[in-house]
Amino acid sequence: MKQILQSLKNGSTQIADVPAPSITQDSLLIHSHASLVSAGTERMLVDFGKANWVNKARQQPDKVRMVLNKVRTDGLATTVDAVKSKLDQPLPLGYCNVGTVVQLGKKVDKIAIGDRVVSNGHHAQVVSVSKNLCAKIPSNVSDEAASFTVLGAIGLQGIRLVNPTVGECVVVTGLGLIGLLTVQMLRASGCRVLGIDFDESRLAMARQFGAETVNPGYGEDVLAKALEFSRGRGVDAVLITASTQSSEPVSQAAHMCRKRGRIVLVGVTGLELSRADFYEKELTFQVSCSYGPGRYDSDYEERGFDYPVGFVRWTEQRNFEAFLDLLSSGAVNVDPLITHRFDIESATDAYDLLSSGKPSLGIILNYPDRERNLDKIVSTGAASTIKVRSHAGESIGVSFLGAGNYAGRVLIPAFKQDGVELNAVVSQAGVSAVHYGKKYGFKQAATDVGAVLADESTDAVVIATRHDAHAAQVLEAIHANKHVFCEKPLCLTADELFEIESAANAKPDLAVMVGYNRRFAPQIQKMKSLLANVNQPKSFVLTMNAGAVPADHWTQDPAIGGGRVVGEACHYIDLMRFLAGSVIVSVQARRMSQPDASGIADDKAAIILGFADGSFGTINYLANGASSFPKERVEVFAGGRVLQLDNFRKLRGFGWPNFKKMNLWRQDKGQMHCAGAFIQAIRNGSEAPIPRHEIFEVARETLKIANLLREQE
Repeated sequence: MKQILQSLKNGSTQIADVPAPSITQDSLLIHSHASLVSAGTERMLVDFGKANWVNKARQQPDKVRMVLNKVRTDGLATTVDAVKSKLDQPLPLGYCNVGTVVQLGKKVDKIAIGDRVVSNGHHAQVVSVSKNLCAKIPSNVSDEAASFTVLGAIGLQGIRLVNPTVGECVVVTGLGLIGLLTVQMLRASGCRVLGIDFDESRLAMARQFGAETVNPGYGEDVLAKALEFSRGRGVDAVLITASTQSSEPVSQAAHMCRKRGRIVLVGVTGLELSRADFYEKELTFQVSCSYGPGRYDSDYEERGFDYPVGFVRWTEQRNFEAFLDLLSSGAVNVDPLITHRFDIESATDAYDLLSSGKPSLGIILNYPDRERNLDKIVSTGAASTIKVRSHAGESIGVSFLGAGNYAGRVLIPAFKQDGVELNAVVSQAGVSAVHYGKKYGFKQAATDVGAVLADESTDAVVIATRHDAHAAQVLEAIHANKHVFCEKPLCLTADELFEIESAANAKPDLAVMVGYNRRFAPQIQKMKSLLANVNQPKSFVLTMNAGAVPADHWTQDPAIGGGRVVGEACHYIDLMRFLAGSVIVSVQARRMSQPDASGIADDKAAIILGFADGSFGTINYLANGASSFPKERVEVFAGGRVLQLDNFRKLRGFGWPNFKKMNLWRQDKGQMHCAGAFIQAIRNGSEAPIPRHEIFEVARETLKIANLLREQE
């Protein structure tokens, strides 16, 4: 299928061939009829991509600080690779889509196949969206009109925060698409409206919708006009729908408001506020969040949990429905807002227009072949083939399930080595699969996991999906007689571990491995060789200065990410097990305090492991440290000697004959060696480089530790 992608590296826009996305149990597949280009947001993304490195940095100073901290801890080379990888990934454009439902997840209700719906889907022939991010379109509303729904919902949410009453005087600053839609909805609410903009054609349109206007570009006094408009009282409310780096719109809004007036920011402006402007009038100022309640809430948007209408009357979806009702009744008219139409095949012309400076407003993209090509796109899109160079000779076929940032930046390059044929790469939406498929020379980019596992040319599967998918995909791969490399964790529950262990033991010829790469790092290998000559119990202190992760991040959810001990500290449990070279015989764990309101229990914890040979060690997994401190530190005390490793760059020895240090010019956590050892084991027909009993032992003890932390009072 065709989809519009944009490069953040150079700002180029392309129409890419991408496999049709797959759906989850809470989402649906939509075949597109039309979509609307969001001029403000999409122009900003294109301009950011075209900016040079200096201007990119100026636009995102918070990201610059993060980069500088990473340079101090991980080194320049590693940081540059990470930044380049982030900017290299294509960005799907668009979030105003109209189409027909063609597939439903098993938990989707109230919507049927064949329904015409609006959604926040991308500019693509087929989109997959959550059931809470779409709404059925009334029969008398055209596709083009319905494509304005998402932008209308953004304006509507701003209006709800202003909470206007009939007869109030409301100012709308910035008369782009959202501003002009906001003018119409305020008029439909019985408000008097004053529109402010520098573009006379947009001001004329606002007057057509019943607003009074003022143009500061013509030297008109905005504050005087607002005072006159409000009959000398000051306006009741201001909605700022402009996009500018200046703080003038907010300051201006404060001066034109009456005492206890309301100001809501829907657009983007500078926020250098004067306390006096707000203090003397007791003004309220609020920033509106996109389409309404539910935005950026993964439970609502991804997992389909709705808010009870008795407690949250207007959610994202219900705002969609309300705007569609306004279109249906004729209270809002979008026809005058449409200035250009393009077919999807000519979409690059639309973006050239957007960045050209030529007058434009509502740009519609149409998908004219939707009926004729539907079956072909949906049925074969998941197996889209990317033609690459030919592969000669005997090789090991490797396919990837998951094409996220870590897979693309680290794992795929690690597996792309001599004697390996990259067969297929799978991602749910298909975009990242196509990007990495072309970049690294995969034969196929796909969204269908089952088809890839059934492919006889795939000998080994690398699983790099979200943690909650690992167990099922490991089992599927084993049952399909594929060697398995699973990026940690192996699974999230004891029951899943039992199933995997049983399935793997039934097929001893298959290599089953977890990506515990730390043990393959060159400095860890050096530590292991030094410790081999110490015939005494050892003491370990492993510190992971992990940094804080938001409570609502998927990794914190025990059912999805498993929590941070299962998802990340498992690396250090395996590393200590490797360095000790002995079976774990006891575990203790203590969290720092009670979990907070979010239920987080394991991101600030101490873990003590005891080993059969008398060794013991402590893992300090901490989310409350300074980012300037090394993220990872490994210390070993044994036989009157000490080894200390910082961030897999600087290794020092204290009291070791003939060894003082081993420093690397760039960080090496062992990913290349880990992947190479796995491939070599397959080639030789030998056991995976991490013995199975150690993999299952580490998984079992990790799950035990996570439960201990959650159960503590």
